[in-house]
Amino acid sequence: METLVEHELELNLVLSPERSVPVPALLSYGAHDPYAVHITFHLGSAAPVTWVFARELLVEGTFRECGQGDVRIWPSQPGRQGVLNMALNSPAGEALIEAPLTAVLGWLERTHRLVPPGCEGESLDLDGALAELLA
Repeated sequence: METLVEHELELNLVLSPERSVPVPALLSYGAHDPYAVHITFHLGSAAPVTWVFARELLVEGTFRECGQGDVRIWPSQPGRQGVLNMALNSPAGEALIEAPLTAVLGWLERTHRLVPPGCEGESLDLDGALAELLA
């Protein structure tokens, strides 16, 4: 049985309203961590940069603006068909990322087949984790 859903794609790092640069990225979702999505950016440095946030936040962001603080997500403005915007903030700086909405939606559908929304807790081995903690 599949326990990991990954998808490589090219995102755009927005530098200004007129300029952006392509950034290879990997979307990753695993049944072992059913509430979270991972986006790993390959920026050409020695170590890739990974952001982790709620899958529910990404789903909601595909149809309306959501999030606050470190991660905000919203669909494209009218006239910019098929773009998902992600504003990421950290102590190291801020980034505005554009993702192809269709690709993200397809990947999210695969994650929902692996762990349906509302069933995330069923895929966690809480008894095993508790036994390990108490050992």
